[in-house]
Amino acid sequence: MKKILLVFCFFLLAGKGYSQQFSQINTGTLFDSFENPSQRAFVPDTSKKYAFNFIIPNINLNGYLTGDAQSSLITRAFGGKYNNSALQIGNNKFNNFNFNGSVYALMFKEFGSVNGDTEFGFFIEAKGEGRGTFSDESIAVFNGSQAFSNNIYDNIFNDHYYFQAYNSFGLSYREKVTKNFNLGFKLSMLMGIDYSKLDIYESHVSFDNTNDAATFSLRGKYYLSKGPGNLDARSFLPTTRSPGAQISIGTAYKTEDNITIQANIKDLGFIHWFNESSIASFDETETAKGISTNKREGNILNVVKNILKNNRLNQSFTTATDGKFELSMTKSYWVNNDMTVKYSPTVIVSKELFYNGTVGALVNHFQYKNYHASLTASYDNNNLVNVGLQLMIKSYNGEFFIGSDKLAQTFGLAGASSNYSSYTNGSFTGASFFMGFSYKFGPVVEHPMNSSVMNTGERGFLGRLYNRLFKTNW
Repeated sequence: MKKILLVFCFFLLAGKGYSQQFSQINTGTLFDSFENPSQRAFVPDTSKKYAFNFIIPNINLNGYLTGDAQSSLITRAFGGKYNNSALQIGNNKFNNFNFNGSVYALMFKEFGSVNGDTEFGFFIEAKGEGRGTFSDESIAVFNGSQAFSNNIYDNIFNDHYYFQAYNSFGLSYREKVTKNFNLGFKLSMLMGIDYSKLDIYESHVSFDNTNDAATFSLRGKYYLSKGPGNLDARSFLPTTRSPGAQISIGTAYKTEDNITIQANIKDLGFIHWFNESSIASFDETETAKGISTNKREGNILNVVKNILKNNRLNQSFTTATDGKFELSMTKSYWVNNDMTVKYSPTVIVSKELFYNGTVGALVNHFQYKNYHASLTASYDNNNLVNVGLQLMIKSYNGEFFIGSDKLAQTFGLAGASSNYSSYTNGSFTGASFFMGFSYKFGPVVEHPMNSSVMNTGERGFLGRLYNRLFKTNW
C-alpha cells in the first residue's frame, strides 16, 4: 500500500492547467453522486429512499486569467477604462484564460435493492466550457495606438480560443458489485447551445496616426454555431438540432487498510453541430477608423467581425466535450474517542483527456456531527496554487453546501469591483463559487432483517453478472 501512495504522490508532481471543483469529492451528497458515479448517496437503515433537489439549482462556476492583461481587463470591466501599464508590446507575451461552469436544474435518485446496494437517478444540467490564449497587443489596441511605438507589426494578434455551451439530460446507475468494489455510470444526451472557435495563424497591422486609422490583416479559421438565443433563457430551451452524447464511468475500491481508491472518466462525449453552423477560412484586410475616439472598441470589433465572415460556408461539424481522467485516494480517521470528530484527507490528480491540463489537489475534510468543513489546496501545471473552503450542513436526509476552490482570488475579484484603480497583477485572477442543496424523502431504506415490509433483496445486474463470471456467491 505504501508503494501505491508513493506512485500517487509522484503523479501530483507531473503535468496547461484548468479549472476544477474538488471539495465535493467523497462527501456523499447528491451532487457528488452524479459527478462521481461510483459514489453512493444513500446509507441503508438511516437514509430515506428518494433524493431530490426540488428544482433548486446546484451551481458550480470556476475560471481564471493569467498574464499581463489582468489589470487592463479589471479596470475596463469595473471602471470603463484600460490600465495598460503592465502590457508589453512586441515581446511575444500572451495571456491565458479558462472557464467552466455547470448548473444542475434537476437531480433525482432512488435507492434500489438493499442487497445489491443499487441507485438509479436522472438529471437535467446546463454546462459551459472555454479556454483561450491572447496577446498583450490584442488588449492594448482597444485603447488606441499610443502604446505602439512602431507603425507596422507582424504576428502580434495570433490568438486562439474556443467556447461551447450545451444542455445535458441523462440517467445514472450505481451498484456495489462486491463488498469492496463499486461501479457507476452516468449517460447523457447532449443538446448543443452555442459553439465558437477562433484560430489566427498570421496577423499584420499598420497604424496611420495621421488619419487616426489602423489596417488589420488576419489569416485563420473560425467555427461558429449559434443557438436560438444569445445565451439567455431561450438558448436553454430543449432542441435536437445539435445532438450529442456523453458518458462518465466511476469505480471505487476499498482496500484492507480502509483506503478508498476512486478512478473516474468524466464527461467523455461529443456534439454534432447542425448544418447551418459555419466554418470560415479567412484571409482578409480591413481598415478601422477613429481608433483614438470613444468609439474605437466598436470600430475595431466591427472590422474583426467582417474579416471573420470571409469565405464562410454553412456546414455541420463535430466537437468533443472536455473529458477528464481523475484518480483519488481517501481514508477517514476518528479524532476523538466519542467518535464525533472525523478527519478525511483526500488526495486527487485530474488530467484532461484532450488538452494538457493537469491538477493535483489535497482536500482536508473535517466533520463534527452534522457540520462539515473542507480546506482544499491544489496545484496545476500552469504553476498556479489555489486554496479553497467549503462549509456544509449534512444529515442522512438533507444537505446544503457552499464554497469556493479559489477563495483568495474570489474575494480579491469582488473587492476589485469597488477598488479597481489599485488592482495589480498577481500570478492569476480567478473566481470560483459552488452551492447546492438536496433532501431525501419517502420510506427509510432498511435491510431485509430490519424491514417492516417484504423486500426481496435481489442483487443488481452488475452483481449478478460478476457472480457468473467469477463464480462467486457474494
